[in-house]
Amino acid sequence: MSDRSSAGDGLFSDDADRAAGVYQALMARSGEGSPRPRLDATRHAVELLGDPHHAYPMIHLTGTNGKTSTSRIIESILRAYGLRTGLFTSPHLVSFNERIVIDGEPISDAALADNWDDISPYLDMTDAWLAERGEGPLTFFEALTVLMFAAFADAPIDVAVVEVGMGGEWDSTNVADARVAVFTPIDIDHVQRLGSTIAEIARTKAGIIKPASEVVTAEQKPEALAELQRAAELSEASLAVEGRDFELTGDTVAVGGQMLAVRGIASTYEELYLPLYGSHQGQNAAVAIAAVETFIGSGGHALSAEILTEGLAEVTSPGRLQLVGTEPTVLVDAAHNPHGALSLRVAIDEYFDFDEVAIVVGVLDDKDAAGILTALGPVASRLYVTESESERAIPADALAEIAHVATGLEDIFVLDRLEDAVQNARQWAAESPKRLVVVTGSITVVGEVIDLARDEEWKP
Repeated sequence: MSDRSSAGDGLFSDDADRAAGVYQALMARSGEGSPRPRLDATRHAVELLGDPHHAYPMIHLTGTNGKTSTSRIIESILRAYGLRTGLFTSPHLVSFNERIVIDGEPISDAALADNWDDISPYLDMTDAWLAERGEGPLTFFEALTVLMFAAFADAPIDVAVVEVGMGGEWDSTNVADARVAVFTPIDIDHVQRLGSTIAEIARTKAGIIKPASEVVTAEQKPEALAELQRAAELSEASLAVEGRDFELTGDTVAVGGQMLAVRGIASTYEELYLPLYGSHQGQNAAVAIAAVETFIGSGGHALSAEILTEGLAEVTSPGRLQLVGTEPTVLVDAAHNPHGALSLRVAIDEYFDFDEVAIVVGVLDDKDAAGILTALGPVASRLYVTESESERAIPADALAEIAHVATGLEDIFVLDRLEDAVQNARQWAAESPKRLVVVTGSITVVGEVIDLARDEEWKP
């Protein structure tokens, strides 16, 4: 995964250099993959800054899969309503600026750098405070969270849509008191930090529910839903559940996406076009609509059909069943756990008409590689096993051994360099218009391939 400047013509402007310096400064802190289960560090920093996270209402999202897509759909609908929005997602695919989006656009290099200059002295003061307590300095994600809250206050925005980094209860974004807490499907992931059972993971994620807030959840497994219900009752929060209080009632394939019908909390909505592939995206849209109904009128007022149609039609979700190449067709999807991989497999079967599919896959070492490959196996004609540039990437040879057991496929090709794997797959697919290439397994793999596709102009 690269981090490109937004400067044109390949030249780095002063602002681009400054923005690159922000990323380097953040990367010098302890890694994003190693969060510390604490809130006091982030809370101390934002208090020094004058509590920028209290300057706007917030919709807070957690879950195992679908967080980013659901966040993007919510943000697009709110923006269609004329609200100035802030959107915080992670990680980024190509440019670091993608993580902090203001009014539909990634934060500019100048705004990113200016806000960093403003908060840096307070980060240093917090680091010193932590050192006095015998604790390590602010982590990458803690410092990034402070930067995000400050940038949103500086913009300024009307509403923030914020995705947790990991878990919920001790995630640094949880220093804010969100008006609406949203849960996408909860499954097994990050077991070394969140717990080994769905109930344990749900309990940690339920920590974003605040007193007297409003909660919207996707359909959950019984043990996950029980934890959310318990947390909502203890916090005297309302709870809207997919399948009971709202649901996706219609989902048909359309050119470039799908047509939806949704029974919302306040009303029903028909003939909604969503330019995303996959039935799971239709379910994400239903959750997003319920979340917006909850935010705007506590679920008591129907959304404007015209505004809702406009908001959904403008949705994008980079890295999620994204078309990056034609002739041959190349899709990328950031499925990085078994649940996401299963959704990808179902979407390929339902939305695309290809006879043969080549899967290019690379997985990070903290992920369930066997589970991912088992889910993808039935749709794959052949596998190209590789690795991204990430230090956490499973070596291609080791991943290939897992792939042989998990899929039983004979056509498994091992290429250490991601670019070689993708180009070999594209060469194979170019031999027939009924062949498809899908790149998946980790966000780092997807980001690198998006970069490569853009550089080589795989799409006319």
